[in-house]
Amino acid sequence: MENPSIINHVSIGVADFERAKAFYDPVLATIGAKRIVDIEHAVDYGKMFPEFWVHLPIDGNPATVGNGTHICFFTNSQEEVNAFYKAALDAGATPDGEPGPRPQYGEPYYGGFVRDLDGHKIEANFWDMSKM
Repeated sequence: MENPSIINHVSIGVADFERAKAFYDPVLATIGAKRIVDIEHAVDYGKMFPEFWVHLPIDGNPATVGNGTHICFFTNSQEEVNAFYKAALDAGATPDGEPGPRPQYGEPYYGGFVRDLDGHKIEANFWDMSKM
């Protein structure tokens, strides 16, 4: 089977590694992701492969947020988008766009946006191909 993804992995730097793991464990579980790699200062999440790395910055400087950067996770349903959004808020995220249709991105697009504990913009998205 050919991997349909064009991204191997994405990494984000965090200020507090333990706090970040406590945030991402329940949030990413809502979309079927789990820890694939767990080492001293980095953890990686995915379904089958390490795709989303959370770590302390390798250069030892404080973590910063990229202006205009956001990371979107695929889901299998609108319900998973809603669960992701709720789990993120419950874990301390800041809302940045409630779950719902985003017709400006295409009729099948349904997404929800939050800012994680370090201010990274993350999203869960479902493409409802029945609307094509």
